Amino acid sequence: MGGLVAQYSNTSSGVGVGIFFALLSIVFYLFYGYCYGRIFQKAGRPLWEGFIPIYSYYVMLKIVGRPGWWLILYIVPFVNIVITIIVYLDLAKSFGRGVGFALGLILLWFIFLPILGLGDAQYLGPGAGPGGPPGGYPPTGYPPPSGYPVQGGWDAPG
Repeated sequence: MGGLVAQYSNTSSGVGVGIFFALLSIVFYLFYGYCYGRIFQKAGRPLWEGFIPIYSYYVMLKIVGRPGWWLILYIVPFVNIVITIIVYLDLAKSFGRGVGFALGLILLWFIFLPILGLGDAQYLGPGAGPGGPPGGYPPTGYPPPSGYPVQGGWDAPG
């Protein structure tokens, strides 16, 4: 039996879904880049640094007080998970937050990073090392107002 077979094309719906997810990805990238940028601004760094992949991890290491060479550890499987946990613990300390907030950063980073970046949290100095941020910071956070004496032996990140 011969007959005509109807042919249907579903490619247009696939393209629409692809465009939707591409646009959604761009929106997420811009939003979280802005959140990282605001965190960096609070630490005295420029906003644009939050939008640069890989480099933003380097900046994060610097503002929490960890060495820049730790960036290499992010490419080592399983070690990168440990490094991320340590950096988020230090980030929470750097903004005067406790272990509960650090656990939020580790488990629910997509909620707690915007809270840190867009909220009223103030940078107190690098949280790495014993005792957290050094003392002597003004109650308004970092960077201190002009004329405020720098104490604790730590200079601006850079």
